[in-house]
Amino acid sequence: MTFVSRAELDAALPDILSAPKDGAEIGMLCRRPVRNGRRFVDRIEVTREQGIPGERWLNEPWLRLPDGRPHPGIQICILSRRVLDLVWRDRETVLHPGDTFVVDMDLGHENLPEATLLQAGSAVLRVSEIFNDACVKWNARYGAASRDWINAPDNRRHRLRGILCSVERDGEIQNGDLLTKCR
Repeated sequence: MTFVSRAELDAALPDILSAPKDGAEIGMLCRRPVRNGRRFVDRIEVTREQGIPGERWLNEPWLRLPDGRPHPGIQICILSRRVLDLVWRDRETVLHPGDTFVVDMDLGHENLPEATLLQAGSAVLRVSEIFNDACVKWNARYGAASRDWINAPDNRRHRLRGILCSVERDGEIQNGDLLTKCR
């Protein structure tokens, strides 16, 4: 498998950072009913109580609150389409990262500080304080260079692995809906 190189990643950064600041079309809606399971759908329901009903967040979260409940800040994962297109080279044999959806939007901290509210379909999401640092699975699927690039001190503010969000208002998200900042 050929991974993207650090030089390619660095060269692509200006294009990634030039993504639109608001109003990005939502695509590649993905449900993760089981670990490493992916199901692409046209719409998903999201709730404050369950995240995405039927997903593993409620029973198998990778992050919990001190009282043992799943951390709400990881209910929804949003990835930049430009980053995905850069790192996901082998779409036949390498698994999709499993983000809830993909958008062509600047997901960096300056554009979307924590607690920013986002309209996604009829749902409202809140940008979490949790940094998505790319897990070991990302490293295996897309290469160590991409994981190192995401976590480089100068790049952390860009949130190149995407943003994590909680559900602020229950609703439905469909492919083609726009992700917009709430005013």
